[in-house]
Amino acid sequence: MIDNDTWFGRFAKHGARWTGRPVAFGVAVTIVLIWAVTGPLFRFSDTWQLVINTGTTIITFLMVFLIQNTQNRDTMALQIKLDELIRVLPAARNLLLDLEELDQDAQEKIRTEYTRLAEQFRRRGVGGRSLRAMPAEEDSASA
Repeated sequence: MIDNDTWFGRFAKHGARWTGRPVAFGVAVTIVLIWAVTGPLFRFSDTWQLVINTGTTIITFLMVFLIQNTQNRDTMALQIKLDELIRVLPAARNLLLDLEELDQDAQEKIRTEYTRLAEQFRRRGVGGRSLRAMPAEEDSASA
């Protein structure tokens, strides 16, 4: 099911989109200014301080979930796009498809291999040339 089909998916998408706009920032600044200006009126009491502390804590807590949902969707879309590029490029290593699903040890092994390859290319002075010369061992044939 696409996340936009759920009530939370739609809410998170619209909420994140709205809170990322300048008008939302303006509303937040206005609230803080109103709170600050009313300080002398309430003699900078504990209750006056508690109002802003509670409000910002609640908003921050809720925004964490909206931001995480948006980040999850963006990351998934990016991974799908990268997987498609890997899939269609003849010299790409199909082993890297769905790499984000591998455990950390497997990812670290692959990262170490790419770090080693990058160092080899730098030593050879290949800097700006394409990495197509990189050997595509077992993975292209297995796809």
